[in-house]
Amino acid sequence: MQVDHSKYMSRCLELARLAEGHTAPNPMVGSVIVHDGKIIGEGFHQKAGMPHAEVNAIRSVRDRNLLHQSTLYVNLEPCSHHGKTPPCSDLIIDERIPKVVVGTVDPNPMVAGRGIARLRDAGCEVFVGVLEQECLWLNRRFFTVHQKGRPYIILKWAQTIDGFVDTNRDGHELGVPNWITNEIARVAVHRQRSTENAILIGTTTALRDNPSLTLRDWYGNKPLRLIFDMNSRLPSSLRVFTGEAPTATIVKAAYTDGRKTNHILISQDNVLDNLLQWLKQNNVQSVVVEGGPYTLQQFISSRTWDEAHVYVGSGCFGEGIKAPVIEGKPRFEEFFGSSRLSVFINGDKIE
Repeated sequence: MQVDHSKYMSRCLELARLAEGHTAPNPMVGSVIVHDGKIIGEGFHQKAGMPHAEVNAIRSVRDRNLLHQSTLYVNLEPCSHHGKTPPCSDLIIDERIPKVVVGTVDPNPMVAGRGIARLRDAGCEVFVGVLEQECLWLNRRFFTVHQKGRPYIILKWAQTIDGFVDTNRDGHELGVPNWITNEIARVAVHRQRSTENAILIGTTTALRDNPSLTLRDWYGNKPLRLIFDMNSRLPSSLRVFTGEAPTATIVKAAYTDGRKTNHILISQDNVLDNLLQWLKQNNVQSVVVEGGPYTLQQFISSRTWDEAHVYVGSGCFGEGIKAPVIEGKPRFEEFFGSSRLSVFINGDKIE
C-alpha cells in the first residue's frame, strides 16, 4: 500500500508551530509515530533545554512494542550530538524503530547529515525531503543563523496610502506615535513581536514616538528591545528604560546614570555588521526592525534583510517623512479591515 508521507509530515509541522516563539535558539520541531496507518504517538519540542520532539513522541506511545513495526516522522533531521539533551538518533536506534521520514537536513554543523547517517548505519530505512520546502520555511530563522551567520531580519513599518510614515511634527507633538493603521493591525504587530527574539528601533523613533515596545495587545514572550543611541541623545525618562522588558542600547559608551538597560558597545565603524555578530553570539535568532526610515534604509541598502512587512493605512498625509521603498512586488497580502499588510521576501525564500 502506498503511504502518503506528506499527510504525516503536515502533522509534524502543525505540532512544531505550537511552540512558535519559544524554542530559540533551537528550531521548531514536531514528530509523529505511525503504526499500520494510525498515529500512535506524537510530540513537539516545547522549549530550548527541554526534550526534543522525537523524545516526546516516543514517550507518548502506550505500547512500546509497536515501535518495532512503526515509522517515525520528523520535520528536521534527528540530532546526533550531546547537548542539553542526548542524541535523538541514538534513542530511535535503541527503540528499534525501523523507518524514519525526515523533512529536511539540519544545517547545524554539529548535525548536518550525521543523524541520518547514524540511523542508516544502524539499519534504519530513512527517507529525506518530504515537504522539504514547507519544513525549510517553518525554520527559516534557524536556517538563516546557521547558513548566513546572522539573525533572521524582518523589516516592519506602517505607511499611508501616499507613502509617508509620519507628518512633519513640531516639538510639542512628539512623544507619542502618529497612528496610521487600525487596532486590528496593531494586534497583528504585537502577535508578531511575541514570536521574534528582538525588536530594533533607531534614535529618532525613540525620541519622536517614545514607544514601549512591549506586548500590550498580545500574550507571549517579551522580545529584547534594541535601541540605537550612538550619539547618546536619549533621555533616561523614555519608556524603553522602565525595565518592563529586557533592553539593550547600542552605544559607543555606556550610560552612567543607572537607567535600566544593558549596553552593546560598538564603535562607529561597521555598526550593522558588529551588531549582527553580537546578536548571533547572544543567541538572538530573529529581529524585527521597526524603524524609523533611516534605520530601515541601512538594512535595505546593504540587502541585510529577509522579510519586509509593510502595513498600509487608509489615510493620507500629503506631506511628511517618506517611507522606505522595497523593490519588487509583495509575495502576499493580508487585510485587517481598512489596513493592509504587504509582505516582501528578499531573494529565493520559500513560502
